[in-house]
Amino acid sequence: MNIWQLIKVGGFTMVVLLAASVLSIAIILERLVAYRRKSRVERKDFMLKIRQEIKKGRLNPATEICQDTNTPFAKVVYAGLSFLNCSEKEISNNMERQIIIETTILERLTSIIGTIGSVSVYVGLFGTVLGIIRAFHDISVSGSGGISVVISGISEALACTAAGLCVAVPAVVAYNYFMKKVDDFIKDMELAASETMDLISALKK
Repeated sequence: MNIWQLIKVGGFTMVVLLAASVLSIAIILERLVAYRRKSRVERKDFMLKIRQEIKKGRLNPATEICQDTNTPFAKVVYAGLSFLNCSEKEISNNMERQIIIETTILERLTSIIGTIGSVSVYVGLFGTVLGIIRAFHDISVSGSGGISVVISGISEALACTAAGLCVAVPAVVAYNYFMKKVDDFIKDMELAASETMDLISALKK
């Protein structure tokens, strides 16, 4: 069967699954590009540059490095350095707030992928059940047809289950991958915040 035959067999359920598939693929590609852009700089290399500038007492170059680096941990470090004249508690609180903001940005749209992965299988099963009901109803109305007719109707109905699995499996895999990436970003932000606090504490002594 080609795609149009599958849609004809599955009816409205197949249209829903097709729309979910297109949405899922679009979000997956968008998130992959976004995470790739935010992963171009290693935290260790970045913090080495910041440490060197701060030890020389050059705060402005350090903040410029943060602004020029498109990574979540760079924004967290900038949040700490921009509050340098405040107390250490205020600096720490500002970095914690920035971690929450960056985490929210990183998790953008991922819940949709998770929902599609969880629901698509059930939507496919729903379409299969409707197809089986329709197949048996057609047989009862016509009053004729043997096992071959029943099997034909059920095989067509199972196309919805297959389509649901085809949508769900990539979405679940992508969701788990994205959650792992977000966790890695959070670890980097927390480590960068901790290192920044150590640098600021040493600077204020």
